[in-house]
Amino acid sequence: MSRRRPAGRLFFRSRSHVQHIPLIDTALPCMLVRPLQVPVTDPPNTPPSSPYASATRSPARRVRSVLVWIALLCALAVAARWAWHLPIAHQLPTSWELSQMPPPAQLHLHVEGVRARQIADTFGAPRGRDRTHAGVDIFAPRGTAVVAATRGVVSAIRDQGLGGKQVWLLGPAMERHYYAQLDDWAAGLAVGDVVEPGTPLGMVGTTGNARGTPPHLHYGVYGRNGVYDPLPLLRKPAPQPES
Repeated sequence: MSRRRPAGRLFFRSRSHVQHIPLIDTALPCMLVRPLQVPVTDPPNTPPSSPYASATRSPARRVRSVLVWIALLCALAVAARWAWHLPIAHQLPTSWELSQMPPPAQLHLHVEGVRARQIADTFGAPRGRDRTHAGVDIFAPRGTAVVAATRGVVSAIRDQGLGGKQVWLLGPAMERHYYAQLDDWAAGLAVGDVVEPGTPLGMVGTTGNARGTPPHLHYGVYGRNGVYDPLPLLRKPAPQPES
């Protein structure tokens, strides 16, 4: 007669003994999951973006805004007045005006005490093996004043090369006027200055490759087609004012 096995047990038969292992009940109880609760905070008090937000500002805040605007306007006025006195404020309109003008038909004689007939025409004369004289030399005692031959804007002030102490002037039709071998520059002269005929630029000297020669001014004019002889324009009589 077979033995009855108790319910809920597994029997493993081995040579030595029978092992009883209790079965795990698969009927798990239902678990109740509580929903996650996230704390809700009030939104920060941000100013409304409606056009009526300014109506809710306090009088003190409105006064501060007005004072800030007044300070900004005063600062802009001071900056504009300062910029008006900068050289560039006059340089740009003058440069545009000069670019619209034709080349000069007559040049102001620009070394004091020298007449046009005293100037030798040495333009194009040989200077060494590989160059020619690109201008005219106007001889005068050292320190004689050199003035602008035409209206223009000072584009460069240098001390270098063959020209020594030199001034470059941008004149009508954007031609470049070259004043070189100066003893010194006029006091206060600066790049960007707007000059008129007769404005002091410097003094006659012997700087650059003029050392060992009598003091003189080397003057050259560079137009759209290159350098040209300025002496005919220096010798040309000035136009008479209309009566």
